[in-house]
Amino acid sequence: MNAPSNITQEITIPQQIALLASMRPVHAAFSWFQVHENELRRLQVEIARIPAPPFGEAARANWLREKFVAIGLEEVEIDEIGNVTAVLPGSDRDLPLTAVSAHLDTVFPFDSELVIHEDRDRIYGPGVSDNAAGLVALLGVAMAMREAEIGCESDVLFIGNVGEEGEGDLRGIRYIFEKSRWKDRIGETIVIDGSGTDSLIGQALGSRRFEVIVRGPGGHSWSDFGQPNPVVAISRIVSRFSQTPLPSSPKTTFNFGVISGGTSVNSIPESAQVSVDLRSVSAEELQRLEDELRGVIQTEIPARGRDGGPAKMTCELKKIGDRPAGELGHHSHLLEVFHAVDAHLGIHSQMRRASTDANIPISMGREALTIGAGGTGGGAHTLREWFDPAGRSVALKRILLAVLALAGIH
Repeated sequence: MNAPSNITQEITIPQQIALLASMRPVHAAFSWFQVHENELRRLQVEIARIPAPPFGEAARANWLREKFVAIGLEEVEIDEIGNVTAVLPGSDRDLPLTAVSAHLDTVFPFDSELVIHEDRDRIYGPGVSDNAAGLVALLGVAMAMREAEIGCESDVLFIGNVGEEGEGDLRGIRYIFEKSRWKDRIGETIVIDGSGTDSLIGQALGSRRFEVIVRGPGGHSWSDFGQPNPVVAISRIVSRFSQTPLPSSPKTTFNFGVISGGTSVNSIPESAQVSVDLRSVSAEELQRLEDELRGVIQTEIPARGRDGGPAKMTCELKKIGDRPAGELGHHSHLLEVFHAVDAHLGIHSQMRRASTDANIPISMGREALTIGAGGTGGGAHTLREWFDPAGRSVALKRILLAVLALAGIH
């Protein structure tokens, strides 16, 4: 931890948090959060009205870049896959930097009707909580730090990343930690996602997603009866794999989410496919399930026919998602900081397990946590999504104190 330069290394983390919270510039930032709630609310509505499906986040990325520039952050840029990054420079640029991220994308396709409206305290509309709330928190912390003239010892990197949802497959944060110019400089990472203040997601729920595609010759239901049917084959694969035993611990699941194929009721389909979602906190269990799925496919769709000739049906197993599993250690410094911050603010937080951008750094053995942006929300991933910003300032204080404890105050 880059402890503030006027705080001795001997005091405990809770004492450091209390001392940080007592500083005049930090108090000024706390006040800024409350005074500017209407501005944050306006920004949230503005963000939510910009479509940002996975692989289509460019308009929202440009919007965020303009905001970073207006705040006065440095090295503002959009990288080659669409992430927006900006730096609040510290006094010692050789120190590991502290990263704060929020994802740009939503689950809603371009043709979704983004009707965003306000009714009393609540904001309604697709994506207002996940993740317009997270992006507002990201901006709010950066704005308050600039307005209160808070300088840190190490750099603070603000990230608006692409590809967190669905088939985005964490591609934005994966790029940050595997290919970006920041990958070797990042120390600890705070991920802001959705609403709430009572959770600490340090257990990365892993998932592997596949499409199973079976192809055959097809034909007429009467004259070609007897030809192999891909729909029947897919059904057998689903039925056989559904009997796969699962451990009671660690929790491990599978789901067949979408099944399709065929053109008409009187045609033998030429193809059929099903999407499969495998989940576990254990990388070993995920691999076991994948191996089991491959084994079932080989049993149901053999490579050779019964006569030894080429099979009439083929099967393709296409991976469409891979989110690595992992868990932040109980003695994690980042976790200690957040426990101390939550105790200071009177937040009763609980460790939770989920699949978020933090999966990537956690799976690499690096320290990362996902937290909420405050307020309350509901209807996530539906057109009826809503967000109530009441209490947002507590979450922003939480993020700010953690950032300062990690980056040090100059």
